[in-house]
Amino acid sequence: MSARPFAWELSYPPGLRWDVPIEISTIPALFDRAVAEYGERPFLEFRGRKISYGELGARAGRAAAGFIGIGHDRTRPIALYLPNTPCHPIAFFGGLKAGATLVHLSPLDAERELAHKLTDSGARTIVTTNFPAMLPLALKMLDQGLADRVIVDDDADWGQSSIALLPIPERPDVIRFSAFCEAAPPAPALWPETTPDDIALLQYTGGTTGKPKGAMLSHANLTAALSIYDRYDEGQEGLRENFTRRGEEIAICVLPLFHIYALTTVLLRAMNRGSLILLRVRFDVEQTLHDIEKLRATAFPGVPTMWIALANRPDIAERDLSSLTFCGSGGASLPVEVKRRFEQLTGHRLAGGWGMTETSPAGTSVPSAFGTPPPASIGLPLPGIEMGIVAIEDPSHELGPHEVGEIRIKGPNVTRGYWRRPEETASAFVGGYLLTGDIGYMDEMGYFFIIDRKKDMIICGGFNVYPQMVEQAIYEHPAVEEVLVVGVPDSYRGESAKAFVKLKAGASEFTLDELHGFLGDKVGRYEMPSQLEFREALPRTAVGKLSKVALKQEEQAKARAAEEAELSDNPEEVSNG
Repeated sequence: MSARPFAWELSYPPGLRWDVPIEISTIPALFDRAVAEYGERPFLEFRGRKISYGELGARAGRAAAGFIGIGHDRTRPIALYLPNTPCHPIAFFGGLKAGATLVHLSPLDAERELAHKLTDSGARTIVTTNFPAMLPLALKMLDQGLADRVIVDDDADWGQSSIALLPIPERPDVIRFSAFCEAAPPAPALWPETTPDDIALLQYTGGTTGKPKGAMLSHANLTAALSIYDRYDEGQEGLRENFTRRGEEIAICVLPLFHIYALTTVLLRAMNRGSLILLRVRFDVEQTLHDIEKLRATAFPGVPTMWIALANRPDIAERDLSSLTFCGSGGASLPVEVKRRFEQLTGHRLAGGWGMTETSPAGTSVPSAFGTPPPASIGLPLPGIEMGIVAIEDPSHELGPHEVGEIRIKGPNVTRGYWRRPEETASAFVGGYLLTGDIGYMDEMGYFFIIDRKKDMIICGGFNVYPQMVEQAIYEHPAVEEVLVVGVPDSYRGESAKAFVKLKAGASEFTLDELHGFLGDKVGRYEMPSQLEFREALPRTAVGKLSKVALKQEEQAKARAAEEAELSDNPEEVSNG
């Protein structure tokens, strides 16, 4: 371990300390405090209706009573299978007040993924809504014996929906959420006791390399992350004024609440600070601009694809974004060219950082009100968090500045491990640090840089090719709106890079040779894509960030088909094999 002061401390903005005390608590304790302090202030605005802290607190209390009434405690998890509707925070805070552990299911999960998460977590109660893409799958889990009951929120209760809602079936194992929440909360002395060490959330992650595994996030992890973010903001002279404006902030939430990024940095932070959340089911450019211009939103955290969409709006430079005091990008690497273009057109600094499900998701941040951070950096470790770079082959060996290796992290916000996965937990931690799977380096000033994900690295003729670096270069092409680079089989080099490109509106396609000419002074010869394919759209995850999983699966299927075709054309090779 490096000795203090850590390199990044020397780059901290004036007033910021790394060793500031981090507060540990429980989510119910913070929620009850917020309800008491901000009772009449609006907490959510959804479809034009505002819900106060007091009303949400009362609804969550009744939901908690319902969960307690059917026997839920920390040994019986509750699965939340919900989009961005007020039902999510009610069930989330209600479930935790009942002392239960929560499991987030994604609305985009396939049937097999839902079945795995329910079976692995042990959750037997599903809370969902009557969206046509969700209710049938929840009922299917029930009919297959993977759940004991489904509690269904009628989305029409929250105002007129643009979605054709399904009727809620009348059967004993299907309960309407409104009826479920009719029980009176118990007296304060009878509420279950929750400790910081209790698991609050099983947040599933890592499904691209096998079955998803549940990161165990305790109340201590989540509340530490909130405290870390607060200490970071209040410690900087340039941000302190905004930080003290509790109850005056208005945050846009288009990020899905079932994802750790939105859950912590929007829902929990807003709750803890008395902010108003403009809750939206999905991202829509016009709706977002309306929320900024008309409703005077002060904060908009998004993912790179959202900033790409905004930066490519022809009229973005003329739109009134003056109410914004915070623009942040997370969830995936933000292309440098997109950041530059957005800032140039709007005059707003686009803050960035890095984190992961396992870190709740606090990790690093790029100082947004101090100095000029190095381009493409993910920033400096936040207060209370230790990070470093270790050798890929020997993670016990710490590397020096500018040496490329795997990023490791340690802090009160970091998960204790994976649910029912002792072997994976043991391999993920070395010397008390979590190995993140991200390949990168730290410079002499303590700024961290990510080159790529360990699993995405392409080995081309013995050279390591990092797709993210190639993508950054391709983003500089004036015709490119979005790009993904994945490794594909190569008979000569073993593997090579293939670029999938979505063009900007009105832009013309270009050839692979023309792309090579453009990249000539930007990437090495071995990093040049060997293939180029244009797509009308690129695949995305549930959070909205670009995803390589489907593209890799497509290319693997093509390779298998080609191999099978070659064997069928040359049967003697099979017999001689």
